[in-house]
Amino acid sequence: MTDETTSTELDDLLDDLYSGQERVTQSEIQRRAVAAEVPAELLTRITALPQGEYSVDEAADLLGGTSR
Repeated sequence: MTDETTSTELDDLLDDLYSGQERVTQSEIQRRAVAAEVPAELLTRITALPQGEYSVDEAADLLGGTSR
């Protein structure tokens, strides 16, 4: 899987996750990523996030997405 594909999947996940939300917890991001069956590399990065709440820009920056 290419970095571009992973970034696109991350952006799609974040778009869905933050629809109508300003901040989302790490555990919610992880739960939704598992349900979406994201690639293992991306799930590892999500799991490594410290517990807490993240804005879409913060999550994208920490995980390597673009936050379109």
